[in-house]
Amino acid sequence: MKRIKRTEAFQVTLEIKDDNYINPPKVAQRNAVVNRALKEFSAELNSLHEQTRKFVPGETVADDNIGLSERGQAHLSAQEIMEDWQIPLMEAMAKAIAEDGGDILEVGFGRGISADMIQKHPINSHTIIECNDLVVEQHYNPWKNKYPTKTIYLKHCLWQDCIDNLGLFDGIFFHTYPLNEDEYMQYVNASITFAEHFFHHAANHLKPGGRFTYFSNEIQSLSREHQHILLKHFSSFSIHVIRLNMPVDVKDTWWANSMVVIKAIK
Repeated sequence: MKRIKRTEAFQVTLEIKDDNYINPPKVAQRNAVVNRALKEFSAELNSLHEQTRKFVPGETVADDNIGLSERGQAHLSAQEIMEDWQIPLMEAMAKAIAEDGGDILEVGFGRGISADMIQKHPINSHTIIECNDLVVEQHYNPWKNKYPTKTIYLKHCLWQDCIDNLGLFDGIFFHTYPLNEDEYMQYVNASITFAEHFFHHAANHLKPGGRFTYFSNEIQSLSREHQHILLKHFSSFSIHVIRLNMPVDVKDTWWANSMVVIKAIK
């Protein structure tokens, strides 16, 4: 089976060599789903063409003094922990999981910006997982002193080492980064989103109806692959697009002027 989609800008050729691959009862059914997939892929290419015209160049140059193998306990500047362009995302993500209150789990404390935003909502408790010693000393401890009457718990560990010992939450906020090259290759290069490997943990630690959010790495919609993975673990999800003011020399591997915020429901 061979299909070709041609436009003035590109040509896509799809050749299915295995007769049993995508093989429903009728040939017409096979043609329908394959043609739909090819049409969707072509539409995605056209969408990417428009989106990438608005990309900033960015630097995307790793600090020679901070290799991926050292990031777990590296001494990171405020902008290396989280760049300011992410602040509107933090606010939207915090609202997604905390506006209805309850017990909140935040994985990755960073500069404490998202933690401040979570605290603006009527939550019952706030559990934070942070592995970096200097982040705890220089950012978390001063931050905690601002909320002497709030119920706040710190788990000073890698989330992989302590998540199984935690209970259930009404909202989970996941915002961490790969700690070494292996994690980068496996969870960034080979995944639809870095948070994908946390999805089943989030589902296991949410109460029924609980909310989960994370950096989506989606510009202005949600790919079918991303939707399929989400719906393996959650009953539903909603999305909205946050506009971003991207610096030309952004250090992060994100160059678009928007990102989708996802609220997944257990």
